[in-house]
Amino acid sequence: MDQMATKTLAEIYLQQGHLQEAYEIFKTLAEKDPFDPEIQKKLKELREKLHPSPPFNFFNPPSKEERIRHLEKWLDNIRKRRIS
Repeated sequence: MDQMATKTLAEIYLQQGHLQEAYEIFKTLAEKDPFDPEIQKKLKELREKLHPSPPFNFFNPPSKEERIRHLEKWLDNIRKRRIS
C-alpha cells in the first residue's frame, strides 16, 4: 500500500465514504512529508470524523464555547455534504 499511497487515492476513498482507508493513506503521506499543510489538515478532519467528541454529559455540561464549536463542526460537515 505504501507504494500506492497518493493524495488522489486518498481523495477517492474520501468521496466513496471510506474514511479509515483515506486516513491511513494520509497518515502514510504525512510520514513522508510531515510539513505538508494540506495533508495535516485532512488528517485532522478525518481524526475528528473517526473519533467524534464524547456525548453530552448532563452532570458536567460543556461550556457555551464547546457547544458552539461542536455545532460549527456539524454545520461544516453538512455544508461539505451538500457540495459533494
